[in-house]
Amino acid sequence: MKLFGGLAASPGALAPGAGAGEKGLRAGALGLFSSVVMGISSTAPAYSLAATLGLIVAGVGLQTPVVIMLAFVPMLLIAHAYRELNATDADCGTTFTWATRAFGPRTGWMGGWGIIVADVLVMANLAEIAGIYGFRLVGADSLADDRLWTTVAGAVWITVMTAICYIGIEISAAVQRWLLCIEVAVLLLFAVVALVKVYSADGPATAVHVSASWFDPTRIASPQAFTTGFLAAVFIYWGWDTAVTVNEETADSKHIPGRAAVMSTVLLLIVYTLVSTSAQAFAGVGSEGIGLGNAANSDDVLSGLGRAVFGGEGAGEFLTKLLIFMVLTSAAASTQTTILPVARTVFSMAAHKAVPSRFARLHRRYLTPTWSTVGMGLASVGLLVLLTAVSHNVLADSIASVGLAIAFYYGLTGFACVWFYRRVLTRSRRDLLFKGVLPGVGGIIMLGLFCYAAFDVYADPGYGATAVDLPVIGRTGGVTVLGLGALLIGALLMPFVTREHTATLRLQRRLLPRLLPPHTAVEHANRYVPADGRSGVGGDWFDVIPLSSSRVGLVVGDVLGSGLAAAATMGRLRTSVRVLSRLDLDPDDLLSRLDDAVRQDTEDPTGDRTADRATGAVGVTCLYAVYDPVTGRCCLALAGHPPPTIVDPASGLAIHPELPVGPALGVDGPPYRSTELALPPGSLLALLTDGLIHTPDHAADEGRELLAGVLASHRHSLEELCDRALETLLPGPVDDDAVLLLVRTRLLDRERVAEWELSAEPTAVSTARRLTSGQLRDWGLDELSFTTELIVSELVTNAVRYARGQVRIRLIRDRGLICEVSDTGHTSPHLRHAATDEEGGRGLFIIAQMTRGWGTRYTTTGKTIWTEQDLPDGS
Repeated sequence: MKLFGGLAASPGALAPGAGAGEKGLRAGALGLFSSVVMGISSTAPAYSLAATLGLIVAGVGLQTPVVIMLAFVPMLLIAHAYRELNATDADCGTTFTWATRAFGPRTGWMGGWGIIVADVLVMANLAEIAGIYGFRLVGADSLADDRLWTTVAGAVWITVMTAICYIGIEISAAVQRWLLCIEVAVLLLFAVVALVKVYSADGPATAVHVSASWFDPTRIASPQAFTTGFLAAVFIYWGWDTAVTVNEETADSKHIPGRAAVMSTVLLLIVYTLVSTSAQAFAGVGSEGIGLGNAANSDDVLSGLGRAVFGGEGAGEFLTKLLIFMVLTSAAASTQTTILPVARTVFSMAAHKAVPSRFARLHRRYLTPTWSTVGMGLASVGLLVLLTAVSHNVLADSIASVGLAIAFYYGLTGFACVWFYRRVLTRSRRDLLFKGVLPGVGGIIMLGLFCYAAFDVYADPGYGATAVDLPVIGRTGGVTVLGLGALLIGALLMPFVTREHTATLRLQRRLLPRLLPPHTAVEHANRYVPADGRSGVGGDWFDVIPLSSSRVGLVVGDVLGSGLAAAATMGRLRTSVRVLSRLDLDPDDLLSRLDDAVRQDTEDPTGDRTADRATGAVGVTCLYAVYDPVTGRCCLALAGHPPPTIVDPASGLAIHPELPVGPALGVDGPPYRSTELALPPGSLLALLTDGLIHTPDHAADEGRELLAGVLASHRHSLEELCDRALETLLPGPVDDDAVLLLVRTRLLDRERVAEWELSAEPTAVSTARRLTSGQLRDWGLDELSFTTELIVSELVTNAVRYARGQVRIRLIRDRGLICEVSDTGHTSPHLRHAATDEEGGRGLFIIAQMTRGWGTRYTTTGKTIWTEQDLPDGS
């Protein structure tokens, strides 16, 4: 692959992870100063003033400085939202990632699409401006007015800036530092010289002394004039969020980008206020000559003022040319710093599986996004060529329509911050102010600006250079049509982009148990919390499985991966565990057989076992436990899974037992080992997946301590404890699926259990029948005496015939009547149909007809054959 005809592009590998700091970008490449430079450069201060100052003056006249100051307020509020969100989730996807976590993948997609629309549109326009100013700088005014040559020059500028972004963030930052320092220095020099001449004896005839009335918003002629000027002023601050978009490449990524965003907006306020005040004092707001109200100069105020301020000879000529050059480099630098955020937004969207995964590729050497950087550069060139070919008026209106996309995703970020932190707003005054009030007010202002601009100002057919006749609506301004149309394209693409997340979540919920029946052995409650983005949904599961002899199987598992494949794999494994559990296997044995099933899943037709990236089956973690309410013992084994938290019923102390953890299923390693724990009745077990305790807000150890604090109130209902645990550990959006299964153990009343141990002699059969009938009479179950004596007689006879040593009989009265006969033999009887001339072989067949179920359970000393019968009605 080649990058714009020359620069070799290595496709590289996919981002190794989707989380903040896990995508493989060059961490620590930028410091605070470089981040601030990135934020300010993206706003293109010189070009923004040159292109917008005249429009603001046309709206509000002498009140231009105060309008520029007021326009700073919503930007500062949104900058605080960026800072707070970045402190929790320093993801280069910014609005896309945060809106996804706050509101779900559909809203997140639209936030990311808003960034793409704004950045690609503005890049096309900034490149054209850079081309025009480049020709003017060398005196080629005829080429500056030629549409073909300005388009070619714009495409060249995009290519150059894309190449700089491609070969490394450090080079991009170094270029920006030099360009911005010179740009700000020239603007400040312009402001100082202009003010000096205003107050000198030979000042220009248009000069007006600075007055306090300029900073009084009540002097604005009308609310409509204010909103028109405010709308034009607010977007000259746009671009500071680049400082946050490069967060994963910034040192101290959780704090420096947020500080840089706030500092960038404050520094822009100072520069804009000083330059606008000095320019207005020097040129006035007249509609002739160099007056800022002259419509002929509205699209380029600084070029005309430069010669008047600096003069046309000697050093003045040089400074005039330098000012023009600064407007040129401002537009060019903004092109470069606009490529950075859109490329990283698309890169993050690809890492989170919201766009094709190829856009998540990194350059092996430069550690920069490859497909996303080049792709956004190509998209900008294509859009520039397309809009130029359609109409230059359409190209002009497209830059105005950028404001709608900006207001959309900035406002969405403000609302996402409030919803993201909604559960912690009452924690402190600072949280309420900086996480709630300020972002919320900023979001409301942006929403108001969006609606006012889209449906009033921009919709006016007389606004801008184009108008479109829309069905039903009628003639509408082209700026509204372009801005809303671009966002509408994203809304139309949204169902296709988010359908996998929707399908995965639907499949995941259908495969998980909907309603687990009550059980004598334990009381249980559960919660499943799906991830808010596509990169985390699918794979976590839990189950409570009734086993023989009133025992219960407890399962929690996590499939490595996400999406439909992970959800389908989870469904297969949950079914496999249920099937294997019916064999009454020990936990370590069950995990070994489940491991075999996973390995068979990852074998190709040739027999080579490979990691199946499509299904994500390799790397499954699982915890399987069996609790026996008769003995109060719990036997469990782990396959790469977090161990449970156990709360003592007497003291309320949470214990994190150190258990042998075997390898994840499908991964080579030592064999699985079971551990048996004695649990007092009323013990509380918390079985969970990693997504519950390991979040962006806290590490796994801290999460366990938080969970222990919640479970200290173990006497509360399990449902209440589940809710409290989620509120504490997952107060905001969720990056990864999380499962919590709470279990409170019970011990079966000893009066409901009867045990006898007999010698393996023929007389044991009659003794067993007599003991059984006596116990059933004591329990008031005389109706079951005949069948139970027959069952016991058959099973004890088999034990006497085929085994040696002692024979143990146990009756358990639970929801049914359970009969167990244990011996030292290791051979399992098989059910079969005896022929008419055979004397034996009918015993198990008769037992199977008289019972609800029967089976064999192997132990370390032999085997146990069990049967279960329904209790009589009313018993």
